[in-house]
Amino acid sequence: MSSSNNKTVVPAAKAALNQMKLEIANEIGLSNYDSVDKGNLTARQNGYVGGYMTKKLVEMAEQQMAGK
Repeated sequence: MSSSNNKTVVPAAKAALNQMKLEIANEIGLSNYDSVDKGNLTARQNGYVGGYMTKKLVEMAEQQMAGK
């Protein structure tokens, strides 16, 4: 049995992060990502989604820090 230690720091951001996840999955060709059993996807496919999310979030933070 697996358990997650991830805690949402800003609960109001959860919906925005889920929307971002679906948009990124769609961009990389994983349509219907919200209704797909993630266990049936490869680690690479799931990793791409998380990796691109991280990349975009870092880019957003850098822009915000640069005052753009």
